[in-house]
Amino acid sequence: MSVDALPDAGSLSDDPLTAVLTLMRLSRALDRVDSGLSPQQYRILKLAGAGGERSARLAQRLAVAKPTLTAIADSLVAAGLARREAEAGDRRVVRLHLTQAGTAAVARADAAYRQWLGQMLDLTGDGPRITADLARLSSALEEARCARGSAGNGPVSPGSAAGTGAAAARTARA
Repeated sequence: MSVDALPDAGSLSDDPLTAVLTLMRLSRALDRVDSGLSPQQYRILKLAGAGGERSARLAQRLAVAKPTLTAIADSLVAAGLARREAEAGDRRVVRLHLTQAGTAAVARADAAYRQWLGQMLDLTGDGPRITADLARLSSALEEARCARGSAGNGPVSPGSAAGTGAAAARTARA
């Protein structure tokens, strides 16, 4: 089945691979939303807009290599969407902040993504539950990222998220 192939309703089940294919389709669809920003630019600007993140911390939170983040940040600075500021007292620390143009670009992208997702959720007839489930999945991803960071950056296998929080609860229920 191709990533863009839609499984028939009879094949939809609790099969995790069906969920993986759906997530891949969603990712590809989000890549095509006309938001004015690439998905990578959007993610970086959203995090930088939350309070001026250190570049190293942004790379970690986005799960990208520091050179990748630097290249994208360079393009955002060149486009006038972000600015770099050295931290007072430690010039080695550089934080990325949004400019007014960056704030406006994020607001336009937010509206485009909100509209697209709203349409998709309306089609399901179960938007609030799906939104809540996505929030739980986001928390699990953050927990796994934190566990990787404390365990030395290796891949996280199912059930290995340091035995705390939601991972421990899932393990206890199993």
